[in-house]
Amino acid sequence: MLPFIPNKRYKRTDIQDEYGGTRQGGIAPCSKYPYIFIFSGKTGNQYGYADAWDNENVFSYSGEGQIGDMKFNRGNLALREHLNLGKRVFLFEYVASGIVEFKTELEFFEYGFFEAADREGKIRQAIRFFFKRKGIFLPEAAYQFRNITTVSDVSTAYTHKIPNVTERQGLVTSRVGQGAYRQRIIHRWEYRCAVTGFTKPEILIASHIVPWKESTDTERLDVNNGILLSPVYDALFDRHLISFENNGKIILSDKVESFALQKIGVNGKEEIKKFHDENIYFLERHRKNFHTIHLPP
Repeated sequence: MLPFIPNKRYKRTDIQDEYGGTRQGGIAPCSKYPYIFIFSGKTGNQYGYADAWDNENVFSYSGEGQIGDMKFNRGNLALREHLNLGKRVFLFEYVASGIVEFKTELEFFEYGFFEAADREGKIRQAIRFFFKRKGIFLPEAAYQFRNITTVSDVSTAYTHKIPNVTERQGLVTSRVGQGAYRQRIIHRWEYRCAVTGFTKPEILIASHIVPWKESTDTERLDVNNGILLSPVYDALFDRHLISFENNGKIILSDKVESFALQKIGVNGKEEIKKFHDENIYFLERHRKNFHTIHLPP
């Protein structure tokens, strides 16, 4: 049974008075109950790690720690280990100063690392947690993509790295488990190629829509600037040989003959049905980089 009413607003001080725990910070383990509260707001946006629902059932949340690399201690450790410790996690979102709205109960799913500026403006390693709604069963493909197999797998190896000039522009990371941004794209596109629905994790590639070199620091971390594709479509998209209309219909470049595209399975009838409004800005920028051929309806 939930101790809070979904979408009801509460004073944070009232919550802490009743259940105990710190009155500040985003992660608040309770001293009187086996609960952990996480409070989400817009204060982290300037550091590039805004919290968000990456899909209907997966919420990504940035760890705590304002200076230097984030570590698995205090609140971060409590979140990662909450299932092992028998504690429940409740998500609140700020709606005004001191006023929060209860959203749902969450369960830890996985975590990843990313680079962000700390309070002093220095680049550091940050932690991003991925939670699922309690009671929700994610599709089997979601577990195939996980880079953490159990809650007790606490490897802290920092595998994410920024692509250098010799790496293919637009590639977020090379394979599964390398960086929280790639994990966010995987969750955002619900574990399947945006075009074909293919779900093999070893094959799918997460790329930026607007290439890394053409993106601002904020855009490089914006999940709306990401897309998950199988290799053929990723290679064509990365080289601006295909793009997509705002409604998701594929566009073919006039730099490749249509019969050649057909030989690799691209017929010009493909369509992506999961674009969000937030993707449109990046799609429009992507389309500026090539000429198109006009296909019959």
